[in-house]
Amino acid sequence: MNSQCPILLVEDSPEDTEAILRAFQRIGLDHPVVHCGSGDDALDFLHLRGKYADPARAPRPCLILLDLNLPGTDGRDVLADVKHDEQLKTIPVVVLTTSTDERDVESCRQMGANSYINKPVDFSEFLGSVQHIKDFWFGTALLTQGDAENDRVHPISELQRDS
Repeated sequence: MNSQCPILLVEDSPEDTEAILRAFQRIGLDHPVVHCGSGDDALDFLHLRGKYADPARAPRPCLILLDLNLPGTDGRDVLADVKHDEQLKTIPVVVLTTSTDERDVESCRQMGANSYINKPVDFSEFLGSVQHIKDFWFGTALLTQGDAENDRVHPISELQRDS
């Protein structure tokens, strides 16, 4: 797998975003990360709309990490949109959320989520969850490579410095 294949992180919490990026860095996941802080922003990115209208600014991600509870368009709606779009539905979506509600888990599976992972509160447990994501999605599974040759994709270390 090309290590330049971008991950789309859809997360509204600055604290959770920072924890995810730190975990990626700690486990050595060096794929570029594109961060969208809302469902609306993520959909604009994925559909090349608004500030992302130039395809060079919005490379197709090889994996989407999606929080469910987002402002505006929530993660459930983003998931439904992605999985109903012929151009996007093959992108794996990992729901990474604090919700353990059985209805959320089942609903996301029905809509086509590829994984549903609860965000542990304890950082060492969280690190273990992120390690599982890396091991499966970037070790075992075969993912489509994205185009990382643009200014929208930043190495994890650069995103952390911007925080």
